[in-house]
Amino acid sequence: MKAIKFIGILAAASFLFSFNANAQEDANRDADGKVVRGPYVTNSVFDNTFIGLGAGVNSVAEKTFGLGKIGVGTEVNFGKWFTPAIGARLGWHGINITSKSGELNKDPFHYIHADLLWNLSTSIDGYKETRFWNFIPYVSGGLSMIKHHGLKEFDQEFAGGVGLLNSLRLGERVNLNLDLGIIAARAEAYKMKGFVGRYVGFPTATLGLQFNLGRTGFDRLSSVMPVIVPMPFTEAQYNALKDKVAALERENAQLKNKIADLENQLAPFKNLVDGQTYLFKNGRFTAVEAKVASPATVYFDLGSAKVSDREKAHLEFFANNVVDNATKLLLTGSADKQTGTAKGNQKLSEQRVDAVKALLEKLGANGSNIETVANGDTKNVFDTPAKNRCVVIEVK
Repeated sequence: MKAIKFIGILAAASFLFSFNANAQEDANRDADGKVVRGPYVTNSVFDNTFIGLGAGVNSVAEKTFGLGKIGVGTEVNFGKWFTPAIGARLGWHGINITSKSGELNKDPFHYIHADLLWNLSTSIDGYKETRFWNFIPYVSGGLSMIKHHGLKEFDQEFAGGVGLLNSLRLGERVNLNLDLGIIAARAEAYKMKGFVGRYVGFPTATLGLQFNLGRTGFDRLSSVMPVIVPMPFTEAQYNALKDKVAALERENAQLKNKIADLENQLAPFKNLVDGQTYLFKNGRFTAVEAKVASPATVYFDLGSAKVSDREKAHLEFFANNVVDNATKLLLTGSADKQTGTAKGNQKLSEQRVDAVKALLEKLGANGSNIETVANGDTKNVFDTPAKNRCVVIEVK
């Protein structure tokens, strides 16, 4: 437990120092002092990659998460930052320690692992490539291998861990890394007596160098279009454009005058209603009631006094547009003299007049204002027999 407490205290001190140092960074802030965040342009495959080399103190536990004899360990890793805050690395960690009890006496231990990195400094205080201290927690998982004393083959066991990477910028290409972590695995793999089904921890602290490869840093995605600066004008080009602008301005003024004239001409028409009849006099429109010209004619089939549906429609239109309660009408009925007898045609014309009068009364005409005349076949005014089978309606 002493090793874990020591690494925890060191990690807390690193975080506080990192936070205080980063608080002085202001190049990633706007004019109001607010942190400027992404989005950032995606980098290519080999940009923001790195190789790390380190060595330090390690401990092999004699009991679960305890502290055994401390020895020297080494590590090598290769990684990449995908965004300013998220990265990953692959690595090897090797330990060769003599334990107090001799159970792991000079037994080499290897840990091949993959780590997921989270740059907490960037997440809290925004991205800044030249930040001196970056505080980077990570989780780790991989395969541990140990060769016990006197044996040729390695025992293998899955292992995992957590850690804290403190990365200090020495330059664009070199960082100084202090890596604090704990690796955990099942105790059986290390032949620890009395720990079946339990886990053992390996506290580690290494110091090393990180070499940055490819293009370093991230570019913030900008929504502002680049400004295109035109080539300078010659005096002749400037004068030509100036003359062209003046000509367009004159043309624009003429068009404005034409528009004003057209608006004045259209002014009397602005308030006209579609479908309404108007009388235009002295430059003004006056709404008037439309009247259908008379006389109107209702035609009948041969020998019939029945008003057909088509003629009813014509009669309804006439009544709706011409006739009201005060309208005086004259109905003149006739029959063609080419067919029938004079007596029969007289009666037929009377029936036709009566049929039209009855329909007009239903459509709103005042019967007392309707005068009827039946001429039989004595006054055929049209040039064909079919046209003389009719009732002519006149407004008096």
